[in-house]
Amino acid sequence: MEDVVVIGGGAAGLNAALVLARARRRVLVIDAGEPRNAPARGVHGFISRDGTPPAELLALGRAEVESYGGRVVAGRAEQAGTADGGFEITLQDGSVRARRLIIATGLRDELPDVPGLRDRWGRDVLHCPYCHGWEVRDLPIGVLGWQPLAVHQASLVRQWSDDVVLFDSGAMLDEQDRATLAARSVRIVEGKVVGLVVEDDKLRGVRMADGTVVSRSALFVPPNFIPIDGLLAGLGCERDDEGMIKVDDTGRTSVAGVWAVGNVVDRAAFVVAAAAAGARAAAAVNMDLVEQEVGAASAGAPRR
Repeated sequence: MEDVVVIGGGAAGLNAALVLARARRRVLVIDAGEPRNAPARGVHGFISRDGTPPAELLALGRAEVESYGGRVVAGRAEQAGTADGGFEITLQDGSVRARRLIIATGLRDELPDVPGLRDRWGRDVLHCPYCHGWEVRDLPIGVLGWQPLAVHQASLVRQWSDDVVLFDSGAMLDEQDRATLAARSVRIVEGKVVGLVVEDDKLRGVRMADGTVVSRSALFVPPNFIPIDGLLAGLGCERDDEGMIKVDDTGRTSVAGVWAVGNVVDRAAFVVAAAAAGARAAAAVNMDLVEQEVGAASAGAPRR
């Protein structure tokens, strides 16, 4: 039996595993190999790692975990449940058991149904100004207004460019929204967006339903963030009023022995914040194990 199984091999999961491995815990990371930021050219806002390609960052993390005796395996956790005072995690080709669980499965970005968006995602179709704004500074930028967050995003993106357009494809703007955009000198283009114009593997414009092409070099699209939290729900973890899994400051859920960290419980977490959350959860998990071991020793039971 492992001391801790970490489900999810992104920044949060790997940093949790690193701290636990350095604490001489038996730790196993199960990684499905589908990082959310895979299309991005680089990770930003992470001191000493700014601009590092996501795949390279994760490769470095895996190597560090393994250098301290931790294990990282490729696989998909299909189910998790309690078993013999711990947990059993079912994979496609078997199962593993652990005393504690850290779930760091992240989220997926749900995009509007506009042809071409997914193909350009993380390249010149973007969602986070702090992650990508510098790379598209001073370029003609668009913001797709398909949900209320778009007004906030357009106001924010304006900080990186003097030429920002919000595409109001659903007549969603009220008077206050229009006043806010006017105050930020964000132009509004009314009408339905039906596609992108891409030439030489670069975004050149946004195509409207009437055939008009609005020249743009980058397009910000606020996605719907969908947490990949089926394992947590299956374990019976409580949710908050917004439907997110409830955790404390260390990532502890309502189910004893289960922690959740990163974007699965914090939709706005940058990579560096997710990594920090993983470290904080690891320390809490280790202390939880220590307390269990102290209790067992005091009762004369053998250390597991």
